This record gives sequence, structure tokens and C-alpha cells, in this order.
Amino acid sequence: MKKVQLDIVGLSYSQTQTGAYALVLGEVSGKRRLPIIIGAFEAQAIAIELEKMTPSRPLTHDLFKTFAETFNVNVTEVIIYNLVEGIFYAKLICNDGTQDYEIDARTSDAIALAVRFACPVFTYEFILSTAGIILEDDASAGTASETEAAEEHAIKSGGSDDNEYHNKSTEELKTMLQTALDDEQYELASKIRDELNNRKQS
Repeated sequence: MKKVQLDIVGLSYSQTQTGAYALVLGEVSGKRRLPIIIGAFEAQAIAIELEKMTPSRPLTHDLFKTFAETFNVNVTEVIIYNLVEGIFYAKLICNDGTQDYEIDARTSDAIALAVRFACPVFTYEFILSTAGIILEDDASAGTASETEAAEEHAIKSGGSDDNEYHNKSTEELKTMLQTALDDEQYELASKIRDELNNRKQS
């Protein structure tokens, strides 16, 4: 089967499931999007690596990477290979320098490791055809993909919870960021980092 490469388009709090997050993967050479609902811990693990934050202690996925590298094992790619009753199935393709190994994994864990190993993420055409959505610039409401479109819109717009930081000075935000990292409050740290980045670009 032909593999289709995906990139991470964004990550946001899910509009459909309380306490969950929407991870949206985008087709590298197309407009289709693959939204996947994941847990808060996995979302945090992905966000930390995407934001290039350094936690005070290694997270589980960081530990896995260090362990693998210690024994010369590299994750070369991640494949989302099946979709059964709304659940995505993924596997890691690993290499120890002599041969490839396939390791079954939850999709969220696989993506968290993919960003750490800087390896490509693939899926198959039948999965994109089944669960993928195409969002036009003027995505209309009232369609079966309305919820997914709303989640992706929230990802692109960066959410609306950062207004509380506008009145803080840059130095105050840097102090808050370090405190959040020390306390392992990575979701909060991500929001503060976003505000700092926005100020750099303005």
C-alpha cells in the first residue's frame, strides 16, 4: 500500500471531548487533515518537544529516547497503519544498525517519539480517505466535519486563553515561564512561551 507522509499541523484543547486534545496531522503534499483525539499527558509530551522546552526531569518519552540511543536503536519512521471503530493504530519502525523492527504503539505515543527522533510520520491512503477531512479557507458550518473544522480553527488561531499575559512585562513572563517549567506545569509554560514568541515577531 502507498504511504502518505504527514506533518503536525497543530495541537489544541478538544472541542468534542472534555480533558482531551485534538492533534491534527496534515498531508505533506495535499490539503487533507487527519484529526486525532489524544490524552492530556501525550499532548503535553508533544507540545514540549515542539516548543523545544527542557523539562526539569526527563519525561517518559525522553527516557525512551535516551534508553534507545544508549543501545544504538533509532526510530526511523512512524506509521499509522489502521483505523478500527474510531481508534487509530500505529507502529514504530526501529533500526539497531543491522535490521528493522516494528513495535506496536499508541498513535499519541508514536507521534511524541517521532518529534523527538525527528523521523517522518506516514499513514495509508485508506485511512485518509476514511477519517481525513479537507478544509477550505471558508469551511462552512453544518457539515459532518464541522467539529473537526472548529478544532483545527482553534489550533490555527492559537486559542483565546492568552489575553491574561498581555499586561505582563517581558521580564515577568520570563520569570513565570521558568517557574512553570520548574513546577512541571508544561501546558502553562507553552502558553507563556507563545506570548513571548508573539512579542518577538511584533
